[in-house]
Amino acid sequence: MTVPPQSGRRFEHVDRIGSTNAELLSRLSRGEQLREGDWLIAERQEAGRGRLGRVWQDGAGNFMGSTCVAIRAGDPPPHTLALVTGVAVYEAVAGLTGAGADLALKWPNDLLAKGAKLAGILLERQRDHVVIGIGINLASAPDLPDRPSIALSALGHEVPRADFERALAASLEAEIALWRSAGLAQTVARWVARGPAPGTKIAVNPASEDRLTGEYRGLDPDGALLLRLAGGTVRAIHAGEVELLRNGEN
Repeated sequence: MTVPPQSGRRFEHVDRIGSTNAELLSRLSRGEQLREGDWLIAERQEAGRGRLGRVWQDGAGNFMGSTCVAIRAGDPPPHTLALVTGVAVYEAVAGLTGAGADLALKWPNDLLAKGAKLAGILLERQRDHVVIGIGINLASAPDLPDRPSIALSALGHEVPRADFERALAASLEAEIALWRSAGLAQTVARWVARGPAPGTKIAVNPASEDRLTGEYRGLDPDGALLLRLAGGTVRAIHAGEVELLRNGEN
């Protein structure tokens, strides 16, 4: 499927860069005006970053790009753009491949395919702007030390990066518009519909706390993950790493 170009949206491509997120943050710090809907996309990243300081190992043929959102008065909380972006990535992949049945969002920043990491999202804020970085394994998957990973090519989907970047840009633009016009509740509902099945066994490592295990119970109205503990208490998790558990795991 070929996605037609969208008028008014600019894609800046570079062969090599340290990090597309770092470059946009640097431009903002220099006072440059970044327009919503424009993208910086790299063929290769030499210092790509993931959440919690992880290194994101890129691969030729994969998508690595960043865009910027200007926070406006009346917008929902900026950190909830992670949910917005997750839905947008899901919709772009599903729309191009028809693989929606294989996909699931994992709170707060990942897209899984058949339970393995397909895409990651990194949000970084600079004053009244949020830079959104997205990496998706179109052609190849990196070896990750703590989780399985997968590429769309391994699922039998050969998606040209040019098609994917246009589909993603259009999808993210639509989800941001909905986030602003309909409010966070609509975004939360859309994320939950694409997330794990309620009752999925998960483990959570909240910041500065011991590991918790329980059942996934959706998201609360603010976008926090709801974890049902063994005693029946439901706890809202606002930050932390989530692991989906297989049967028998604790």
